[in-house]
Amino acid sequence: MFKLFSSAETCFHLMRTQWLQQNSLCLKERISMAMPVAFLAFYVTHLALKWFGVVRNRGYNDVEEDLKKQSITVKQSFSYNISLICSVSIFGTHCFILLLLFRDSVVSWCDSSVSVFSAEVSQAFSWLIVSVVVVKIREKRLVKFPWMLRSWWLCSFILSFAFDAHFITSKHKPLGFQDYADLTGLLASLFLLAVSIRGQTGFRLLEANGITEPLLLGGETEQDKKDSSSSSSSTSPYGNATLFQRVTFSWINPLFSLGYKRPLGKEDVPDIDVKDSARFCSHAFDQKLKTTKEEEGPGNAFFYKSVLRYVWRKAAINAVFAVVNASTAYIGPYLINDFVVFLSEKQSQSLNHGYLLALGFLSAKIVETVTQRQWIFGARQLGMRLRAALISHIYQKGLLLSSQSRQSHTSGEIINYMSVDVQRITDFIWYVNTIWMLPIQILSAIYILQKHLGLGALAALVTTFMVMACNYPLTKLQRNYQSDIMNAKDDRMKATSEILKNMKILKLQAWDNQFLNKVKTLRKKEYDCLWKSLRLQAFTTFILWGAPSLISVVTFVTCMLLGVKLTAGAVLSALATFQMLQSPIFGLPDLLSALVQCKVSADRIASYLQQSETQKDAVEYSSNDHAELSIEIENGAFSWEPEPSRPTLDEIELKVKRGMKVAVCGAVGSGKSSLLSSILGEIQKLKGTVRVSGKQAYVPQSPWILSGTIRDNILFGSIYESEKYERTVKACALIKDFELFSNGDLTEIGERGINMSGGQKQRIQIARAVYQNADIYLLDDPFSAVDAHTGRQLFEDCLMGILKEKTVLYVTHQVEFLPAADLILVMQNGRVMQAGKFEELLKQNIGFEVLVGAHNVALDSILSIEKSSRNFKDKSKDDIASISESLQTQCDSEHNISTENKKKEAKLVQDEEIEKGVIGKEVYMAYLTTVKGGLLVPLIILAQSCFQMLQIASNYWMAWTAPPTAESTPKLRMDRILLVYALLAAGSSLCVLARTILVAIGGLLTAETFFSRMLCSIFRAPMSFFDSTPTGRILNRASTDQSVLDLEMAVRLGWCAFSIIQIVGTIFVMSQVAWQVCVIFLPVAIACVFYQRYYTPTARELSRMSGVERAPILHHFAESLAGATTIRAFDQRERFISSNLILIDSHSRPWFHVASAMEWLSFRLNLLSHFVFAFSLVLLVTLPEGVINPSIAGLGVTYGLSLNVLQATVIWNICNAENKMISVERILQYSKIPSEAPLVIDDHRPLDNWPNVGSIVFRDLQVRYAEHFPAVLKNITCEFPGGKKIGVVGRTGSGKSTLIQALFRIVEPSQGTIVIDNVDITKIGLHDLRSRLGIIPQDPALFDGTIRLNLDPLAQYTDREIWEALDKCQLGEIIRAKDKKLDATVVENGENWSVGQRQLVCLGRVLLKKSNILVLDEATASVDSATDGVIQKIISQEFKDRTVVTIAHRIHTVIESDLVLVLSDGRIAEFDSPAKLLQREDSFFSKLIKEYSLSSNHFTGSNDLLS
Repeated sequence: MFKLFSSAETCFHLMRTQWLQQNSLCLKERISMAMPVAFLAFYVTHLALKWFGVVRNRGYNDVEEDLKKQSITVKQSFSYNISLICSVSIFGTHCFILLLLFRDSVVSWCDSSVSVFSAEVSQAFSWLIVSVVVVKIREKRLVKFPWMLRSWWLCSFILSFAFDAHFITSKHKPLGFQDYADLTGLLASLFLLAVSIRGQTGFRLLEANGITEPLLLGGETEQDKKDSSSSSSSTSPYGNATLFQRVTFSWINPLFSLGYKRPLGKEDVPDIDVKDSARFCSHAFDQKLKTTKEEEGPGNAFFYKSVLRYVWRKAAINAVFAVVNASTAYIGPYLINDFVVFLSEKQSQSLNHGYLLALGFLSAKIVETVTQRQWIFGARQLGMRLRAALISHIYQKGLLLSSQSRQSHTSGEIINYMSVDVQRITDFIWYVNTIWMLPIQILSAIYILQKHLGLGALAALVTTFMVMACNYPLTKLQRNYQSDIMNAKDDRMKATSEILKNMKILKLQAWDNQFLNKVKTLRKKEYDCLWKSLRLQAFTTFILWGAPSLISVVTFVTCMLLGVKLTAGAVLSALATFQMLQSPIFGLPDLLSALVQCKVSADRIASYLQQSETQKDAVEYSSNDHAELSIEIENGAFSWEPEPSRPTLDEIELKVKRGMKVAVCGAVGSGKSSLLSSILGEIQKLKGTVRVSGKQAYVPQSPWILSGTIRDNILFGSIYESEKYERTVKACALIKDFELFSNGDLTEIGERGINMSGGQKQRIQIARAVYQNADIYLLDDPFSAVDAHTGRQLFEDCLMGILKEKTVLYVTHQVEFLPAADLILVMQNGRVMQAGKFEELLKQNIGFEVLVGAHNVALDSILSIEKSSRNFKDKSKDDIASISESLQTQCDSEHNISTENKKKEAKLVQDEEIEKGVIGKEVYMAYLTTVKGGLLVPLIILAQSCFQMLQIASNYWMAWTAPPTAESTPKLRMDRILLVYALLAAGSSLCVLARTILVAIGGLLTAETFFSRMLCSIFRAPMSFFDSTPTGRILNRASTDQSVLDLEMAVRLGWCAFSIIQIVGTIFVMSQVAWQVCVIFLPVAIACVFYQRYYTPTARELSRMSGVERAPILHHFAESLAGATTIRAFDQRERFISSNLILIDSHSRPWFHVASAMEWLSFRLNLLSHFVFAFSLVLLVTLPEGVINPSIAGLGVTYGLSLNVLQATVIWNICNAENKMISVERILQYSKIPSEAPLVIDDHRPLDNWPNVGSIVFRDLQVRYAEHFPAVLKNITCEFPGGKKIGVVGRTGSGKSTLIQALFRIVEPSQGTIVIDNVDITKIGLHDLRSRLGIIPQDPALFDGTIRLNLDPLAQYTDREIWEALDKCQLGEIIRAKDKKLDATVVENGENWSVGQRQLVCLGRVLLKKSNILVLDEATASVDSATDGVIQKIISQEFKDRTVVTIAHRIHTVIESDLVLVLSDGRIAEFDSPAKLLQREDSFFSKLIKEYSLSSNHFTGSNDLLS
């Protein structure tokens, strides 16, 4: 059998030799003659097609004509100059060879002199034509080199590289003139290859004033110029860079110079190129998306094809670089055997041959470095472009999602698409080049192995494919794990996002521990998925790191069995090849893992992009020029559900004339807000017609305020006009507020308007609508959040004043605002039950009088109490005016508790804190010592060190024992040699297994510890932290930064140690061969350290900026999602999309320069390592024979081949680890947030039945929001007796909400105490305090889940108790009508329930809790008067003997209180029973009562009419 194999191999070699002799000797000459003919045929065909109009010139002629008309000259570029020089040089070399042929001075491989002469003539003539064409290019001022010329350069390089390089390196004689000429041609072809890949001539326009600008593309339109104005290439160093600068990345030098001198700021980072800008990328991707969607239809395929069409051009260029890189990487292993043979037979060979081999090694490494850096940089750049395009489209889709789609995709999930899924897709762009490199790497390896080991290469090939085949089941399993990880992360981020939005509610209700445990539970699920994935990844790494050893053992054993002679040169070449095979084998699992992650993420985004949008044809819009009707609905039926059993709105008929004021009223859940949504086109239209004439403005019931200044919110993208602006803010009663703010209307508003009162937010968004000067105004319950006086002012000055000529539809529960309406719509069960004027509806007596009657009862209660205190006389208009004036002067206008003093700083939301300078050692130590005090770190390093030592030992063993030549005998029997080698290889593989498991365990445990600390720190943070910190910043750390810790950080740090150990081993081996290498290595190492230190300050600051600039994208997206209805109503989509694109560019700028800086460093480090390698090769060639063992020298060269990769890897890993360590630093920042007081203080725990009486005593209470701020509450001293009803009134800015926050210790007292039932609340734990108090907050908050979960999140009550509470709060019938009853769905923010229904759910919570102290903070502001009356009756019954503190703008809700506390400017103005306060005509409370009754009479005509 062995003889059979041996004879087959001999036959194969014989056949190959004969074929080469017969065909390959003149192959170069034949191809050289065929190439010009083929190109001539192509050119003639092209001209013919052009003549017949089939092809065109792509717009270049237009550019040429434009330039000829202008007095502009063209400045030559580096690209053009190098192309001209190289073309002329190659032409000269061929002329020189022709001259030598005439003198018979050329020794050719081809026997046919005619073929040789013809080939040189055709090449010389062709290159003459090429040189002339290049000269003509300047005259024609072309933007790009012609495609045929670029193709010629590419083919010439392939021809020269394939033949000249091979023949030169194969010669064992001194080089002749022809060899040097061929070498010159090869180098020139290499430069022309680079020029052809770039394609651009790089010409610059030189105008009369001397200004130079790059020649623009002829196809650029005016819109393109407008789009690119924001980031012009004239300000982009990369856009203006020459070919040489782009190859060497020297265009970034000025930024390094600046960053080395001082820490960089945002303003120091240059702009990105036009083609990298978000607007350009988004526009290009949008075109591909639309075209593909039309072709493909529904399904995920359209998304994949759109991405492919978008990236293919740039990806193809990257692929060319990657293929050349993969090819040149194997030249070193290919030449090792020749080098060992040369060292063994140095006496019989010329030193020139050795130097030429060294030059071959060096040239290959340089080409490998240049192409590697270019394809990696190109992949990162393409990934950035794709990321910008995807983020912008996810954002644009978010602004168009229908209500059904919003219910199925929470903001947390969509943010995950934008932050995590997009990142995974763009990461795959980097890995995709592995697809092209993999077959070339394997084929090159097999070719080299076959050359040196014969049929043993087949064993290597089979084993390689078997190892790769093992990846399939592992990858399939990993894909499932990745999908589970993403789903678990979605759930966690969804819950985290919702909790952060409602943190104040959680703290008030003492639910923070419960929801903290909920997030921990979700994290535990994610942790389990991560552990499964990392465990599988560790096992996969063990297989793949052991694969080269396994392949080498199998190959060598096969060679031994087949009788193939294993010489030192063959073994070392094989070992170098096996080492090179590590790249495709290692790369395959990474590729498959990235492919799996990309597939999962792409499917998620594709599914999201196909979600339903708001109906585009739901509303027919027209101009307001001649239309008589502003709004018209005919036979309308609408529903929030996709397939409703009963429409939300049905049988809607509505005609609104221009200038009409239409009021909409009705009970909670009757469809009032849905009616406005039908006019806006927000609700699904089932049938009918909706017509709207004119521009719309919309004020939602729940105020939507953007982060920024008050003025920005009011202008909302419009131009500032001072006169118009002043009229608007005056009509919206904002003048006094501006006077009280430190920076007036330039005061900054916190996230979701957190530092503004409900009334202020409402009036700001009313002002926003008024300033737009629209034709139609849709106001959804605009008066619910303001007091009676402010509501009356708004109605008179705004609705009936500045909007007098406008069409206005307003939803209201306040009956006093109905009589002034031209038309009143009474909604009931989704239908318009009544329509008409106030008097008409009263006469109909079919339902409207119920609402009016409830209002009458409330008004009568006020009048009766007032009359019982003193005689009430009708006031004249002068009296009304005097009362209003008195109220206006006594009270401040509304302003928030946290901004009600003039000295408060305007900037509430501070810029995100960015660390400066070197990342502290304490950050590294905190990460490394988190688990077991850092015990795992030395174990991991020990395992890697053992692996490296065993690897070196196994390779050294093979090199030492193998015979140097085929004639020599081995030092030991081959079976023993291979046995020892196999044992050493197996030992090294086991060390890898130990290392990977330890890294996985240590990394995941550390990530979990950091997450737990950050989570607990955030939950224990005071409310002031959430007021001043945008949610996006916290979510950014909880998603992106946490993902780095979960999956990357441990591996990155591990690789720092592993690569250092590897390079130490490499230097050790090389120094054993020739210690003189250390002489050159030391200065090179010093240079590397210098480069690293020069690079780090700039890269570090850029990485920090990149991390910080990511949060505003998420924050802006979250805000835009919350206000998508308002954005669409105001037709502001384009402006918000532009803002999103600007934010993307702000993130892309530092990110792009981080990637560029990394390539800048890698390129220079690679060149330095090539210098060391070349020096060692020259040293080995120069040393006399016998000084060194050729086999050991070959081993040194084998290790030296990877020196450039290792040296760059060390620095790259250190820098990359430092960049990733910024995520650790950012999480540590949020792990050290100053905490609230303890939740429980064991030494001061109250009794189980506390508070049993319910008395509240304030003693000299002062509250301020920060030490340097003035007091908000000043010397409050009073007592709320137990079991009494206390009403708290005053303007919103008077301190009412602050008093409640102090009671719940949301804000800690700066002086004084609060005592509840003889217990000082400042001395007990926060949980003990808050869990014993009940509150219905002003902003009702519901959580994603079910009705049961929202009523009883702690699962403390039975279903019977829950149903009783629902019946009492008027929700029982509504919930019973739902299919799932108590398990009826509640979506994020409770958006599938009306605001009134949400308030009723909050009422149900306190009815279940039955606290002895209940606080009502505007608890019924969003319900109608009838429901309000029922709720007040229920509260008085259920909390009859308990303390109830009520804050209300509706005076009748506090008129029957036992005591009334009137606050003004943070002080107690009055505190007594309502009857006693009304006895004093000058009392503040008395004037409020008068105002309420007078305003009611003013709007309803008279008391008699109401009665």
